[in-house]
Amino acid sequence: MNDVIEQPGLWGNAWRQLRRQPLAMLCLAILVVYVGVWVYAEATFWSAKIRGVTPAYKISNYDQRNLSPSREHPLGTNFAGRDNLNQIVQGTRIAFEIGLLTSVIVIPLGFALGAVAGYFGRKVDTGVVYLYSVVDSVPGILLILAIAYVVRSAVDRSVAMQTVTRYVDSGLLAVCVGMGFTGWVGLCRLIRGEYFKHRDRQYVLAARSLGASHTAIMFRHIMPNVLHLIIINFSLRFPGLILTEAVLSYLGVGVRDEPSWGAMINDAKQRLWLGNWWELGGATLAMLFLVLALNIFGDALRDALDPKLRTAEAKTG
Repeated sequence: MNDVIEQPGLWGNAWRQLRRQPLAMLCLAILVVYVGVWVYAEATFWSAKIRGVTPAYKISNYDQRNLSPSREHPLGTNFAGRDNLNQIVQGTRIAFEIGLLTSVIVIPLGFALGAVAGYFGRKVDTGVVYLYSVVDSVPGILLILAIAYVVRSAVDRSVAMQTVTRYVDSGLLAVCVGMGFTGWVGLCRLIRGEYFKHRDRQYVLAARSLGASHTAIMFRHIMPNVLHLIIINFSLRFPGLILTEAVLSYLGVGVRDEPSWGAMINDAKQRLWLGNWWELGGATLAMLFLVLALNIFGDALRDALDPKLRTAEAKTG
């Protein structure tokens, strides 16, 4: 009997290629550390919320304000005497929450519209293209600001939303909605193009001839072949979401009642003339390392999962 050699799948090949790139693995290790910090920050936040107490990172101690870095406070304290390291840790929580909450809007919306446009074509495709062309024609930051202002006003005035804002900052929710309803265009274009390519392939024609419904073909047959593109898109867009929130918080539109890196940078700039560099430096470096690691690892993941790049590499090798 001939032995059957099991070939590694898409993710197996991708992991094998990633392991050959030391820089990508270093960035992955950095991301694992950030995830650990995020989990710790979430545990701290929810522990205080469940017990109904003020978390330690929100307690002001004006006797220790604007202290320089020391053993007790490795990154010093801010104007309210709060430990800057604790603030940066909670800023990590805000950054990950923004990325995840925004993706909850971006991924389903962008995928659904791109899938129906690419699969059905014609009038459906024309309508979707017109829609994302209109959204894309407006400067992104202005559209996000407009949506964020409207959402924040509606949330603050709504009695029904008061339960939600007990657990999610209204500014954070407004920013996520704003970025979600403006950030789906890129994913929509990508998925639309992929569905155009797949809808006339042999396996789709075979499924259609066997009586499979349009929904089954779109989501059971084609979707597994384009799912990796969603993961790549998410990993590449995540840094942009963090930077956008930082800009919005710097402009005073982002998170209000929780520490974010953008809000820390906005507050710290007012005390640079005192020589207090540690608050600005800590928040900037925390954001820099996360964004840099995400960008480098996202590029490596895209190269590892892209069949065209793998084929080109095999031919050159």
